[in-house]
Amino acid sequence: MGKSKKDDRMTFGQNFVSGGLAGVTSRTITSPLDVVKILAQVGTKETKAGFLKTFSNVYTNEGVRAFWKGNGIACIRLFPYSAVQFAAFNKLKVMMADKETGRLSALNAMAAGSMGGISATVMTYPTDMVKTRLTAQHASKDKAHYKGIFDAFRVIFRDEGFLAFYKGMSTSIIGVIPFAGGTFMAYEVLDKAWNKPKSEMTPMENFINGCLAAAFAQTFSFPFDTIRKKLQAQSKALAGGGGVDVEFTGMSDAFIQTVRKNGLLGLWSGTTANLAKVAPYAGLMFMSFEASKRICLYLNGYTTSPWKDTPVPGVDQGMKPHELKEFLAKQNK
Repeated sequence: MGKSKKDDRMTFGQNFVSGGLAGVTSRTITSPLDVVKILAQVGTKETKAGFLKTFSNVYTNEGVRAFWKGNGIACIRLFPYSAVQFAAFNKLKVMMADKETGRLSALNAMAAGSMGGISATVMTYPTDMVKTRLTAQHASKDKAHYKGIFDAFRVIFRDEGFLAFYKGMSTSIIGVIPFAGGTFMAYEVLDKAWNKPKSEMTPMENFINGCLAAAFAQTFSFPFDTIRKKLQAQSKALAGGGGVDVEFTGMSDAFIQTVRKNGLLGLWSGTTANLAKVAPYAGLMFMSFEASKRICLYLNGYTTSPWKDTPVPGVDQGMKPHELKEFLAKQNK
């Protein structure tokens, strides 16, 4: 069997689990930055004094627990979201990569990343909407409208109906195309800049690539994320309309009213917190995924160690996992 440059050494299930673990790990570590970002996007009173002051205001008003508001539902959402996104991207990458080099062109990387992001968004959107509501409310149980994840689902369904869980999804899909597509495109392009095989890249190099890729993509797609958060947080059933700083009737009107009240830069409200969060978040996510990948390659029998990508002598790296399993079984007879 001839060697293939395409990396198809992980099963779909391994890609799925590795992507999920990468998302949960990076989300939990960067949760405080995500809380501040969402509060700034919604427009709550704690954020009016600026990025750094918001941390102090949230801590003074709600305590340290507030910085992990919504992290439970976020992780419940992020495991399948990241899992679907990475699994879809890696499957598409194998299909769309150059047959000789195994690399994706910038355009194909953006297309694969966008399709992976759209698939993940549609499948997990209700949990993202509930996460926004839990993050925007007060951390104290005495002042909170929702008592927890399951209560939030129950109350929103009772008071606002099933379609409330999909508020802002069209905006999210529009926004995920440049963000997910741009992130994976930039990550693939940056891989080439190191001028070494991907298997030889260190965890720190993967971290740097992820940070730069996410910062690049998020800058362009951030206005869509801002409007999505306002759409998700807005509710007639909540006091003050959910804490949103403008009134609107839909996605287009939300853009108009936000610019009218806060100026064009209002669409980038919370971008400082977001860039501070999304860069290390993406860096940690890609680094965690690559670490999980190395463990899977070792368990599958391709490499000599879970910490390095040194091939096992005599093992064709072009074999698929089930082919290698059969090959090793014959060798052991």
